[in-house]
Amino acid sequence: MSVLAVGVSHHSAPVALLERVAVSGDALVKLLRDVHQHENVAEALVVSTCNRVEVYADIDRFHGAVTWITELLSRNAQLPPEQLTPHLYVHYEERAVHHLFSVAGGLDSMVVGEAQILGQVRQALKLAQEHGTIGPTLNELTQQALRVGKRVQTDTGIDKAGATLVTAGLTLAERVSGSIAGKRALVVGAGSMSALSAATLARAGVQDIVIANRTFERAERLAETVGGRAVELERLPQELAAADVVISCTGATDLVITADMLAGTDGRPVFLLDLALPHDVDPAVRALPGVTLVDLETLQNSRIGEGDGDGGRMAAIATARRIVAEEVSGYLDAMRAARVTPTVIALRTKAADVVDAEINRLMSRVPGMEDRVREEVTQTVRRVVDKLLHEPTVRVKQLAASSCGDQYAQALRELFNLDPQVPDAITRAQLDTGGEKGDAG
Repeated sequence: MSVLAVGVSHHSAPVALLERVAVSGDALVKLLRDVHQHENVAEALVVSTCNRVEVYADIDRFHGAVTWITELLSRNAQLPPEQLTPHLYVHYEERAVHHLFSVAGGLDSMVVGEAQILGQVRQALKLAQEHGTIGPTLNELTQQALRVGKRVQTDTGIDKAGATLVTAGLTLAERVSGSIAGKRALVVGAGSMSALSAATLARAGVQDIVIANRTFERAERLAETVGGRAVELERLPQELAAADVVISCTGATDLVITADMLAGTDGRPVFLLDLALPHDVDPAVRALPGVTLVDLETLQNSRIGEGDGDGGRMAAIATARRIVAEEVSGYLDAMRAARVTPTVIALRTKAADVVDAEINRLMSRVPGMEDRVREEVTQTVRRVVDKLLHEPTVRVKQLAASSCGDQYAQALRELFNLDPQVPDAITRAQLDTGGEKGDAG
């Protein structure tokens, strides 16, 4: 396994740069395929969210793959590599595994503990499977990351204790204008984040929830789940004039809410939460009287979720980090042990061939041997060989879990003069059949 992770996130870059790097839809599929087509990349996966774009790859050559992925990200952002590179982070092998497990567990999120990232990693896996860019290495790694994320949630409750971006934004809203209970809300968009926003608003006691979306049918379906109403996107100016709280999270590449659309508010207090990347709301609305705009950059600077809460939340985060470290160690041990399996199989195959050859030679020299005696002799020889091989093969699998485990497999190959093509052929056969697992629920 040579797993590489190259990415940019809210930890490494300002929101303005994240907006330029952001990728979705057809552009996301193109990036995924472009990464995969390089000669140094065997498998590829792209995790793209509102505050990160990360490329994971199973690679043959480190420098060639890093250069290629950096070039693609720069091209997508329409920035020269020297401007993007200072904001990129690169993780390799163990660090890449640790990073993905931390991401899936919500420990690397803008709001620590938020649960949406787990679904986003699952979507990244599904997309890579659909487009054939993933194989056994990244498939198993990502499946395990999903299991780790679920374990973190189950064992720590961090996803319940930690605020999501929506609740973090609404916390700021209530700091600005008091309780949102009984007020009118407008949600722009009908995707997963919009659905979360609508549900959060409903639980907070908002009086009237309006869903506006380009596809009216999707707006209707979401509105039904929260007892709200759906409107065409063209009615945004009228709905903005009546709303107290506005949450926008669409996949649009252009501005969805402009300063002109808010002209009907006439200076009354309006709180806008822009969770889109790129921005849905024109930052110029901040100059309008009565308008408060909170976007991803505001949330990034507020660091809500890190210092909020009691000691129980801090304990949950510490436990989550221990879980991730434990899971990384277990995963790496299993991967190292798996590397020696083809050599062990090759050794046992060679031993079986030797036994068969010697039994055949014996049969040719003693042609009159009874079938019962021949079978007993054959079984006895095979038991002797199995007993001789049992201890060294068990020990080599145990030793292979160490950081220098490959050396033990190499020692077996040297000691027993194993054909190097045999372990390679076994490995290839395993790879050809090992990448068909479905998405972890």
